[in-house]
Amino acid sequence: MHLLPTQVEPLSPIEIFIAWNNGEKYSLPYKEIRYHCPCAGCVDENTGQRTLERSSIRPDIRATQVQLVGRYALQMTWSDGHDTGMYHYDRLYELCQKQGKHLSS
Repeated sequence: MHLLPTQVEPLSPIEIFIAWNNGEKYSLPYKEIRYHCPCAGCVDENTGQRTLERSSIRPDIRATQVQLVGRYALQMTWSDGHDTGMYHYDRLYELCQKQGKHLSS
């Protein structure tokens, strides 16, 4: 089964709610999503090393806009003005599993 988010919406001032087509639901802190941004401004293209430091992300960071990119990714605009990272669904699901909180139905 190809994993797709079926619902994405703010859950609180510090986290987002994501439901998946396999029935799983997660809350995921905005700060973790922002830290794991895969764009070239946050990850060195040559080494693959993360250049964004976790300590540089404000604790009140939030997504101000979430857009679908085709049928494969979400793009978020952040309250710090950053908007170039695309979160492919498989990577976002993995992030939910590792950094999120599984919510019961």
